[in-house]
Amino acid sequence: MYAEIIVDIAAEEVDRVFTYAVPEDMQLRPGMRVEVPFGRMKKEGFVIRLKNTPDYDPEKIKTVLSAPDNYPVLLPQLMALAEEMRARYHCPLCEAIRLMLPAQMRGNRVKIKTEEYVRLAISPDLVDEAIAKETRSKKRKLILTLLSDGEMHPVDEIRILVKDAKAALDYLKNREIIESVSVERLRSPYTGQVDEKEDRTLTPEQQEVLSEMLPALEKPCKPFLLHGVTGSGKTEVYIRLVREAVKKGKGAIILVPEIVLTPQMIQWFKSRFGDTMAVLHSRLSAGERFDEWRRIRFGNAKIVIGARSAVFAPMENLGVIIVDEEHEQSYLSQSFPQYDARDIALSRCKREKAVCVLASATPSIYSYAMARRGDYTLLEMPHRILNRPLPKIELVDMREELRLGNKSMFSRALQEKLDACIQSGQQAMLFINRRGYASSVNCRKCGETIRCSHCDVSMTYHSWDKTLRCHYCGNVMPMPERCPSCESTYIKAMGTGTQKVEEALKKMYPHAGVIRMDMDTTAGKNAHFDLVNQFRAGKAQILLGTQMIAKGLDFPQVTLVGAVMADMSLNFPDYRAAERTFQLLVQVAGRAGRGEKPGEVVIQTYQPDHYALESAVRQDYRSFFAQEFDRRKKSLYPPFTLMVRFLCDAKDRETAMATAEEIKNQITCRFGSTPLWRRILYIRADEAPIARIQERARAQVLMKLLNHPDTDQLIAVMQEMAREERAAHTVLEINPASLA
Repeated sequence: MYAEIIVDIAAEEVDRVFTYAVPEDMQLRPGMRVEVPFGRMKKEGFVIRLKNTPDYDPEKIKTVLSAPDNYPVLLPQLMALAEEMRARYHCPLCEAIRLMLPAQMRGNRVKIKTEEYVRLAISPDLVDEAIAKETRSKKRKLILTLLSDGEMHPVDEIRILVKDAKAALDYLKNREIIESVSVERLRSPYTGQVDEKEDRTLTPEQQEVLSEMLPALEKPCKPFLLHGVTGSGKTEVYIRLVREAVKKGKGAIILVPEIVLTPQMIQWFKSRFGDTMAVLHSRLSAGERFDEWRRIRFGNAKIVIGARSAVFAPMENLGVIIVDEEHEQSYLSQSFPQYDARDIALSRCKREKAVCVLASATPSIYSYAMARRGDYTLLEMPHRILNRPLPKIELVDMREELRLGNKSMFSRALQEKLDACIQSGQQAMLFINRRGYASSVNCRKCGETIRCSHCDVSMTYHSWDKTLRCHYCGNVMPMPERCPSCESTYIKAMGTGTQKVEEALKKMYPHAGVIRMDMDTTAGKNAHFDLVNQFRAGKAQILLGTQMIAKGLDFPQVTLVGAVMADMSLNFPDYRAAERTFQLLVQVAGRAGRGEKPGEVVIQTYQPDHYALESAVRQDYRSFFAQEFDRRKKSLYPPFTLMVRFLCDAKDRETAMATAEEIKNQITCRFGSTPLWRRILYIRADEAPIARIQERARAQVLMKLLNHPDTDQLIAVMQEMAREERAAHTVLEINPASLA
């Protein structure tokens, strides 16, 4: 028997199968891990297929050394998905396979955790006699008495009940009166108790969309786009759909865009499904992720909840994938291969004949356009459950506030509503999409802005330790007393961040309690979970945070939401700035009034006439879509085109720019005289908007390609060009999440 094996080396020159002989005493199946000789090394690999005869001289074929597992780690459907990703993203096959396995599993860097138990090794009718004989050792007598129930007991438990028990345990083992048993102990990522909850009565809207989805569990159909306003009860629909899939013996994957949303979704599902659920996300320890992955692989967990990478969960009989908050850019991977979890979900469901549900209160322009075209089935839930009203939104012109002498970061309207909210004992959420204390530190004499020495960005001031920090490379420096440029002492922190707002709130409401959620306060493993639970338990009346608090969270006592600097994201140099601003504001507004009391929202802005803000105030998605879709059509932005760029980084600006120019010229020469050149609407080589990160200069070749079948040929050639050896490191990005 021979095996065709892909070796786990991420290099294009070895991205092909190699044939190895299988020892007679080794049982291999496609998808299994193996250890093989490769040159002078021993490398891991994956069995792609088995065959009886080799394609060349058997004398030259090396033999498989070992198989670390006795089961395939790759299901056939995931192997097919990896092959598809190799073609779509032009990556080595092993790069795609790596996404489907716990990282520490490679190289056997994580092991099954076991716990030592002891039990009686003698017949039950001899126990009393054995206890009676232990006249010289009270410890041995007590151990035998504990074990006389015939059950296994953890050694750690014995050592708690019997002080210094090791010698007594060894004595009883040596005389074969008791025996040790190693029992696997699963590392669980769950924290806290979850009370069981009964099903809620579905609203007519919930029942209607569920009735549309359920038949799809029996026969393949188009993906669903569920457009439900905030608070309309989308999660209850998820739960009912998943339950029906499980009843039919199928599994379910629920994707959430932020780790902060995972604990809440876990609680909702665990209260209904118990231990049949598993969790996969980047904050798990290596052991927890390994154990959760194995529970899924062996069919002990039928429901998976997690962030982007959970889309690769080894679910054998997949019934449904739900992509919650499908509009979020966090579903797009920023590392190679740059896959989009939404595309992977659609592909898996099509291949495995499962139901795919994309859901959001603010669908992406692309998804809604696909639904309008008929590629997705559009389902809508335009009302909140129990006919609760959507929050009333007030737009405040901060230019007028400044004209009237209010230089505070809070408008008069927001201050008044905050006062009333705190006095009534309700809770408020304040959103500002900038962490730190101040966005920059400037010299008021020479105008110099203190910038990171490694990146082309300004340093952010953090008040808690009086440091300047770069949010791109992590560089930290103390707050200077003098300007590095002119030696002036007129140094001032400018702008507003979450820390500065937190400081102001604590002065205004010293007894209300303020919880801040941003990248600085949620760095710990369970920090998201702890902060959310503290706020839900009423330990603070104000939750302040960045966009991680803007979607999905459900706090019934929140009656007021304030967006402190609502138009900050409008000024980003990105064609999606209006879309992301609208989505953020509608999502954060949706946190208000989810309980019995109605909600209010205050949006502070310097651009009150912008169509994204006007549509957000009305919470009118269709109006925003119509205007944004028309703008993109006229300006030829996605989904009408593809934004493509080569990103080049090098030690110096000259090398990065020279590489970008070289690539631009190569594209021009290769396609300039061909019909494919007409598909390139725009091409330019220039510095990247952030010209330096982590002491690496950055340049780009930015292109706008017509969305046409021929464009696939262009992309394929450009992927090959990106892998060529160049003076600067080069990657190709297709509709990147960020154009910075």
